[in-house]
Amino acid sequence: MNLDSTSFPALVVREQGDGTFTRSIEQRQINDLPAGDVVVQVEYSSLNYKDALSASGNRGVTKKYPHTPGIDAAGTVIWSSADSFLPGDQVVVSGYDLGMNTAGGFGRFIRVPSDWVMRRPSSLSALKSMQIGTAGFTAAQSVMALQAMGVEPDQGPVLVTGASGGVGSVAVALLKELGFTVVAATGKEAEQPLLRKLGAEDFLSREQAAIGSNRMLLRERWAGAVDTVGGPILATVIKSTKYDGTVTCCGNAASGDLPLNVYPFILRGVKLIGIDSARCPMSRRKEIWRKMADEWDMQFLDEISRTVGLLELDEVIDRMLLGMVRGRTVIDLGEGA
Repeated sequence: MNLDSTSFPALVVREQGDGTFTRSIEQRQINDLPAGDVVVQVEYSSLNYKDALSASGNRGVTKKYPHTPGIDAAGTVIWSSADSFLPGDQVVVSGYDLGMNTAGGFGRFIRVPSDWVMRRPSSLSALKSMQIGTAGFTAAQSVMALQAMGVEPDQGPVLVTGASGGVGSVAVALLKELGFTVVAATGKEAEQPLLRKLGAEDFLSREQAAIGSNRMLLRERWAGAVDTVGGPILATVIKSTKYDGTVTCCGNAASGDLPLNVYPFILRGVKLIGIDSARCPMSRRKEIWRKMADEWDMQFLDEISRTVGLLELDEVIDRMLLGMVRGRTVIDLGEGA
């Protein structure tokens, strides 16, 4: 394969003269891609909220356009100048700067530094790895953080906010598998049957989850929580977490602000753990992927995932920005995508 002359389809986001942004499928060439010592032919990617922000022109995610988003990619190495990878290696690239300021997985090829690349666990197909993607990886990090801080199933229920989203739905299922009693907070009542199937035993509406956000403290309810939305809901969660409990925070779909006081921390010893996937060290990244591939039963992913082609992606991005996408969306980058 002549890399320099190879063309491929990619979703490209462009800024227009009036400051608006447009998305279209364009033919790109590998020599358009940024420098890197590994080229991967992408089989599948996945859609995350950060991708939707990048695709809408959010400068907090992507500073320069035109740009191809996609913070996840699973595929095959077709060229490498690094000793650690050979053509034919099955790999996953997730996080780091992929899809943010480096052309990402919404194109058929990516070129990246070798230290961003991880061999795909042999027990995971490329499709399954992207059903997990950054959202599933973030959920796994969150659950493992609760465990590391000593949260146990017999201490009480664990709350998951934004439970119908990609991170939330995976967190619900993982917590249930590990024996926790799970309460799901979601603004989508129609998704409750699926969440119950995944393991949720009770539900809060979006409004119920935010009640009392302006009070100093609330009644102790949660042994722990996985928050994906931020804002007043996260504040309420922290104020209603039990003594010595732990809350993880990984998202800002509701708000990036946190209207909070110090009392949950100094009177109850509540711990707030930030979860970041992009810069997670490779050694820890491999351990988390190993758990998802070999220790945990991830069969529930088929229940919460759908696969679309590249041509359908534009519409799904708009739906995600409107809060109308549930679970995980995988993008098939195969020929004819």
